[in-house]
Order: sequence, then structure tokens, then C-alpha cells
Amino acid sequence: MTRVSIEGEKFLIDGVPTHVGRRYKGYLIEGLLFNNRVVQALFDDENPDTVGQWAYPDTGIWDPERNLGEFCAALPDWKAHGCDAVTINLQGGMPITKTETVQPWLNTAIDPEGRLKPAYIDRLARLLRAADEAGIVVIVGYYYFGQDKYLTDEKAVMRGVVNATNWLLESGFENLLIEINNECDIPHYSHAILGPNRVHELIALAKSRMTAERSIPVATSFAGGAYHMGLWKDGRRDMSDLSALDKGIPTDEVLEISDFALVHTNEMSMANTREVVNRTRARRAFQAAPMPVVINEDSVCVTNLFAGVEVYAPWGYYDQGENNYRDGYQSVPVNWSINTPNKRAFFDAVAEVTGARKRSL
Repeated sequence: MTRVSIEGEKFLIDGVPTHVGRRYKGYLIEGLLFNNRVVQALFDDENPDTVGQWAYPDTGIWDPERNLGEFCAALPDWKAHGCDAVTINLQGGMPITKTETVQPWLNTAIDPEGRLKPAYIDRLARLLRAADEAGIVVIVGYYYFGQDKYLTDEKAVMRGVVNATNWLLESGFENLLIEINNECDIPHYSHAILGPNRVHELIALAKSRMTAERSIPVATSFAGGAYHMGLWKDGRRDMSDLSALDKGIPTDEVLEISDFALVHTNEMSMANTREVVNRTRARRAFQAAPMPVVINEDSVCVTNLFAGVEVYAPWGYYDQGENNYRDGYQSVPVNWSINTPNKRAFFDAVAEVTGARKRSL
């Protein structure tokens, strides 16, 4: 069984630091958790008016079982390239390129009262088993903006955290990390308890279910400053006001209760990617109790992976896809293979940095 644990700022798998002894161009790689954002692995759409848009081109229908099966089949290849972890979410993510805060599709493993839906949880169990067999860690996200609106109230949100955490603890899998919600600091959540000023309450709630004999590391992700920056300039956000980065990194209240720190560095320069990590480490709570800093969402801009390495932070590949048609890992229906230049660039970079022998064809 694959077991993830944390010692200081390092991740260990089965009691051994990841990529043990590895350095890349002088930078320490040991203990880093390189990851792939694949939040649609459990995707389904219970809205009959929108489910048709996710149809596979060769069958003309959407099939969540096919989606999961092809995802699980890809895991050993990703691991062979040095990829240590995947990020999934019980409410998926944006399945089309255009960002919409009003999401008509219904993709949530948590029902309006905070109960877990059996079909989703059955798929989750099979996903965790496949990842466990492949030696891959799963960062399990609970909530995503635009889908949290389907929960009745804050009490339902809290019940969802309790039910999901209890299920994970009882599952027996040990290749788990918990992400309460994706980018808690963006202003699109329907429930205030999922926002940056209160999400630490949900982290504490999840941790209250843990025991000395059985626990899972918990955190939540912040947008890393990119969301809070100014206008786009030359294809990137204008990052000239670095003070804005402080709006997008974990708060002291979150770091005080978390087991690791999650930040996003979408579309940033290499310098700003490093700055997000450095500012997170400069927080008072981090200084009091250092922990791993993990980038688990960026872009297809693989140069930022190397920027993360320079500040001892593993990087997360996020590939929305350019054509809304199976060319990214987030646009549904997904092609889970390494089938595009962007995907090959990521996996080849991970293989290079980690010393994995596999290279994409």
C-alpha cells in the first residue's frame, strides 16, 4: 500500500522521501511532490440539459465510467515519468475553456444536505485503488466554486466535510492528502465559510475527525496572487505590484491549522512564481512551524516548474486545453494520455528533474 507522510518540508512515500538523494542542477529534489491537476476524473453531469455537451466524439454520449477507466489506465505512465501525485475534486473544475461563474452543469459528489452520493464515491474508491497500485498520491479536493451553490447552507457544507473526511479515513487508503476547496480566496463561492477568512474552520473540522492512529494531512489552496493582480500585459498578468501577491497566499490562520501549504501560480513569470513561495514561507505561522509548500495548479508553462524547483516547491501542471476538445486534462471529455506537445513537455520536464528514465514519445 502507498503511504504518504510529511517530515518538515518534505513528503515521504512509504517512509522514504520522494526522489531520495536527487538533486537537479544543484537544487534539492528529494521530498518534492510533483503533481498533475486532473480534477475531472470523477466527472459526471446530472443536468439532462447540459450533459450532452460532454459526449465522446466516437460514441456521441457522455460516459463517466469510460472517463474513470481511461484515467486509471494512464496513471502508471505518469508515475514512470516521475509524477508523484494528482489533484482531483469531488466537485470537479471548469470543464470548458471559458470561465463561467454561473455553471448550469451539476457535477458534485456531495448532495444539497452534505451527504455523499454513492455513484461518485464508488468511482472515488476505484480511483484511489488504482492510484495506490501505481504508487501515486491523491490530493482530494472537496469543493469547487460554482458547484458549492448546490449545497443548502453552511451546515450542509460542514456536513460534507465531515462525511468526506470520515469516508477517506475509513477507506483504509494512505496515499491521501485533503484540499478543502480550490482557491478559497476567489470571490465566487456561495458560502462564506469557504472563503479565506473562515476556511480555517473547515480545516479544523476535518482535523477533528482524525485520531493518533489514523490521520490525513489537510490544507486548502490559494490563488497565489495571480487572480488579484492587475491587467494582462504581453500575455501575462501585470505583476509589477508585488504587494498584491500577499492577497493570494495562505493566511496565518490557515497555516496555523494546516499540515502543508497549497498555492497556485497561474500564468506567472518565473520570478513571481518564486515570490509566491517565498512570501508563503515568510508568513509568521510558517516560520513557527515549517511545512511543505506545494504548487498544485499553474498552467502549461513548464518553465515555472523549474522556478518552483529553485525555491524547493513541487509544481502542478494545469492544462485546460486550447480547443475545448480533449486536448487538455480539464476540458471534458478528457483524453488522459500524453497526447499533445504541452503534455509531453510537462512529463518530460518532470522526468528530467526527477531523474526518471521514461520520456514521452
